[in-house]
Amino acid sequence: MNINFFRALRFPIAAILAFALVKCGDNKAATTAGEKTGEDPIQVKLQPITTGNYSRNLQYSGLIASNAEARLSFKIGGIVSRIYVKEGDHVSKGQLLASLDQTEIDAQVQQASQNLDKSKRDESRISNLYRDTVASLEQLQNTRTQVSVATEALRIARFNQQYAQIHAPSGGAILQKLMNEGELATAGNAVFLFNGTDQRDWVVRFGVSDRDWVVLKKGDKATVYIEAYPGQTFTGIITKMAEGADPSNGTYPIEVTVSPAGHKLAPGLFCTLQLQPSSQQTLTLIPIEALVEGDGKTGWVYTVNTDGRTVRKHPIRIAFLSKDKVAVSEGLDNVDRVITEGVGYLTETSVVKVANDTTSK
Repeated sequence: MNINFFRALRFPIAAILAFALVKCGDNKAATTAGEKTGEDPIQVKLQPITTGNYSRNLQYSGLIASNAEARLSFKIGGIVSRIYVKEGDHVSKGQLLASLDQTEIDAQVQQASQNLDKSKRDESRISNLYRDTVASLEQLQNTRTQVSVATEALRIARFNQQYAQIHAPSGGAILQKLMNEGELATAGNAVFLFNGTDQRDWVVRFGVSDRDWVVLKKGDKATVYIEAYPGQTFTGIITKMAEGADPSNGTYPIEVTVSPAGHKLAPGLFCTLQLQPSSQQTLTLIPIEALVEGDGKTGWVYTVNTDGRTVRKHPIRIAFLSKDKVAVSEGLDNVDRVITEGVGYLTETSVVKVANDTTSK
């Protein structure tokens, strides 16, 4: 046989063999990948989600105070003569707490009284002269005006004399004594920090964030836990809400009135509060196990596509966390189930097998 024939045939045969080997390799790789995909899918479980109107409980802390706190002071200035109470003393309504040296104010009262007596004598004398047509009507009117002015001056002096003493405006306790006997007190300068307890109007004051402020309103309820009474709960209600932020810290001041329920309370007791907003928003609740990533108010969850094998990663907007649930405000439209088990092994290209799927075969 002609050797040139074999030489001519050698190159097509080699090309055919090479092509066959490549195709076999491709088929083998495809078969191996297919077998691996079929043999090793990631096993996952699904849980249903619920949608409804919800409101989250807001947690804050603060100190018990009284709505009847007051800074007691003298109306006029003078030397502090006597202080009759100490810090921590409980006092009754009208009890004398402190007094100024009365020497100056008594002299002012006496001076005003004598000036009134003189004005009355002048008015009487001019009135007699006017009847005898000796004094004019203008003179009579002037003396009567002087009597009125002197009367009011005496009333002012006696009023100041009365407020040269400090009396308890109601039953309560002396929180602080800010001055001592012998000191010079100016008008309006606080001598005592007083806490009234007669009305039992105990409150907690604290600041909330702008996000929480917009969902709260007056009348919303609160559950109060006072550290001094472990295991006990007290009821409260929001009674005051500021309409602007506190410039010192940027929070919005709120006041919650607390019912003592027969317990002994005092200013300064530490407590925590759970506020219950009455306003609600439509949210979706998912199991917390479904959350694979989180960054502040943003998170991600996985769902299974309609083919039952591939997955999709959804970005979500987190409203709040509540025990074993995540409240989602955005990102789960037209979704009824999320992956809760196996999410730690998933990527967006993963192939899965749903262990608890009874809807697909």
